[in-house]
Amino acid sequence: MAALTEPSGRCADDLYRITEGNPFFVTELLASETEPGRIPHSIRDAVWARLSRLTAGERKALEVISIVPGGVEPWLVRALLGVEADTLLDQCLARGLLRRDGQGAVMFRHELARQATLERLPPSLQRSLHSIVEAAISQLVTTKAPALLVRRVHHAASAEDGARVLELAPQAAAHAAHLGAHRDAASHLATALRYVAQATPEQAAQLYEDWAYEAGLALDVYEPVIEAHHRAIDIWRELGRIEKIGPNLCRLSRLYWRRGEGKAAEDCADQAVCEMERLPPGPELAMAYSTRSQLHMLHYRFDEAIEWGLRAIALADQLGQIETRVHALNNVGTALLFSDRPGGRDRLEETLALALEHGFHDHAVRAYTNFAECAVLSKDFVLAERLLAEGIAFATRHDLDTAAQYLLGRQAELRMEQGRFREAETIAQGVMNLERLPMVMHLPALTVLGRVHMRLGEPDGMAVLLNALQEGLATGELQRIVPVRLALAEGAWLHEDHNACTEQLTALASIDLDRYRSWDFGELAVWWQRCGMAMPLPAPSAQIPLPHSAELHGGPLAAAKEWDRLGLPYDSALALMQVRGADAGPALARAVTIFESLEARPAAALARKQAQRWGVARQLPKARRGPYGAARRHPLGLTRHEQQVLALIVAGKSNKEAAHLLSRSPRTIEHQVSAVLSKFSAASRMEVLLRLRGEPWLLPTEDVLPPWKDRPVSEV
Repeated sequence: MAALTEPSGRCADDLYRITEGNPFFVTELLASETEPGRIPHSIRDAVWARLSRLTAGERKALEVISIVPGGVEPWLVRALLGVEADTLLDQCLARGLLRRDGQGAVMFRHELARQATLERLPPSLQRSLHSIVEAAISQLVTTKAPALLVRRVHHAASAEDGARVLELAPQAAAHAAHLGAHRDAASHLATALRYVAQATPEQAAQLYEDWAYEAGLALDVYEPVIEAHHRAIDIWRELGRIEKIGPNLCRLSRLYWRRGEGKAAEDCADQAVCEMERLPPGPELAMAYSTRSQLHMLHYRFDEAIEWGLRAIALADQLGQIETRVHALNNVGTALLFSDRPGGRDRLEETLALALEHGFHDHAVRAYTNFAECAVLSKDFVLAERLLAEGIAFATRHDLDTAAQYLLGRQAELRMEQGRFREAETIAQGVMNLERLPMVMHLPALTVLGRVHMRLGEPDGMAVLLNALQEGLATGELQRIVPVRLALAEGAWLHEDHNACTEQLTALASIDLDRYRSWDFGELAVWWQRCGMAMPLPAPSAQIPLPHSAELHGGPLAAAKEWDRLGLPYDSALALMQVRGADAGPALARAVTIFESLEARPAAALARKQAQRWGVARQLPKARRGPYGAARRHPLGLTRHEQQVLALIVAGKSNKEAAHLLSRSPRTIEHQVSAVLSKFSAASRMEVLLRLRGEPWLLPTEDVLPPWKDRPVSEV
C-alpha cells in the first residue's frame, strides 16, 4: 500500500481505512483527479449500480445505516428498521455489503461504499433520517447518555434541528471539558453557535462565553475568541447580569496578556475589579482580585501580587470557592518564590495538588508552568525536569496546546542552562516553527533560540535576540526583558564590543533594581564587573546567589566550582575566564575544553585570545581542526535502543513484533517500552503519539533507526 500511495502523496493508512484494500477502490482513487474528500464518479456509479440490483428492503436498510458513521449497534438497527431488521441485515451481510465488528455492530464493508450510498439520498431524506436516529438514541437509559451525546449532537445538527442542538451541544461540551477534551468541547459549542439566532439572549451569552473559554484553551484563534467574550459582555450587560461580566473581563485580560498587550490586559483586570466591587462580595469578585494579583506577579510587583492574592484567598475561602483559591495560591506562591521569601514552594505544591484533585486542567498546567519556571530559575534542575515532563504531558493530554508550547520553551531554557545547546535549539526552533502562537507564548522559545545561537556562533544569534527584545519590551515585563538584554550584553562581550555591552547594561541598571529576582540581579552584577563598568552598581535588596557572589568577591574558581555543582557547564567556563594570576593558565585551559565540548565557538575563541594576551597559550589544549561535531542527545534522554523502540511504537508495532524486528527478548522490549512511556510521562502509547504530534523533534533520527533492511518505519 505504501508503494502505491507514495507517487500520489496520499496517506497509506487513510487509503486503507476507507477502501479496506479493495483493489478496485484503491486503483480508482489513485487514478482519480477528484479533490480529496470527494468520491470519484467511477466508484459512485459502481456502488449505485449495485444498489439498484437489490430489493427495496435491502436498499432501505443500507440507506438508513449509511446515515451513521462507523458501526451501528443492533438495538439501533432494530429501532430504525423495525421487525424486518434482522432479516434485512442477514441478507446484506450475506451479499458482502455489510460486516459485523467484535461487538456485533454492523457497518459497511467499505467506508467509500457508505459515503456513496449516503450521496444517493436527497438532502431532505438525509435530514429526516438523522432526526429519526437522534430520537432513537435519545430513548436510551440516561446512564448511557454521556457516551452518546456526541452522536446525538452530530445527528441533530445534520437534521438541522437547532433547538435540539442548543439543548445537546452544551451538555456534550461540558462532558468533553470534564474529560479534558477541550478541543472537542470547543467544537461542540461551535456547532451550537451556528444556531445562536434561535437561542434566548441568556443562552446566546452563555454560548459565546463558554465557546470563548474552551477555544481560548485549545485553539489558536484569538481574534474570534476575544470578539466572543465581548459579545457575551454586551448581552449580559443588556440583561442586567453584571456578575457575569467579571469572569469575561478576567479571561479577556489573560488573552490580551498572551498577545503581549500589557496595557489592555491591565485595563480589563482593573475593570473587572471595579465592576464586581459594585455588587455584594461574590466568587466573581474573588477571581477579579486574583486576576489583579496575577498581573502584578507577572510584572514583578511582588508586594502587590501577594496583597491582592491574599485578599482573593480570604474571600474565596469565605465563599467556599476552591477554584479561586487555586488560582490565587499560584500567584502568591510564585511571587514569594521569585522574591526569595518563605512559603512559596508550599503554596505552589498546594495549588498544583488542588488543581489536579478537582480537575481544573487550565489551573493545573498554569501551576506546572510557574512552579517549573521557579525551579529552572533557582537551578533546581531535578525538580524542573519532573515538573516540565509532567506539565507538558498533562497539557498535551488535555488539549492545552498553547500552554504546552510555552512549557516547551521553558524546557528549551532548561536544556540551555544544562549546556545541552543542540537539544535546546531543536526544541526552541520547533516551537517557533508553529504558526499563530501568540507572542508571549513563544517568547521563552525565541529568547532561548537567540541565546543558544549567539553562544554557538550562528550568524543570526544577535538578530534573533534583538527581535526577542523588541517583543519583550512591548509586554513591559522584566522576565521578558532582563534575560534578553543580559544575553545581548554577553554577545557584545564575546565580540569585545564594549560600547554595545555598556548600552545593554546601562539600560538594565535604569530599571528599578528592587524588582529584580535575585538570580537576575546576580547575573547583571557579574556582567557589570566583567565589562568593567565605570559606575558602581547599587547594592541589591535581596541576597545574591552563591556563584555570582563568589565571583563578585574575587573567587572565580569557587564560582566555577559552584556552577559545576549546580550543573551549568557554560557558566562555569565563563567564571574560569575571570581567573587571574598563576591559576589563569589551567583555568583557561579548562574553560576552552568546556566551551569546545559545548560547540560554544565565540567563547572558546575569546578564551584562546585571552590566553595569548597573558602568555599562557601553551597551556591550552590543541586547537580543534575542521567543523565541530554536533553532539545531539535525545531531548527526553532516550537511549539509542529506546529510540529504536519509539520508532516501532510510531509504526504501530506490538511488543512481540518489536522483539522480532530488533532481535531482543520480549522482556527487554517490555522494559524499554516502559522506559519510553516513563520519559514521555505518558500512561499509554496513544499519549506518546499525541506528544509527537506537537513535538515532532522527539522522533528518532535516521542514524538510530533499527536495522530492518533499510526500510522506512512506515513500511515495516
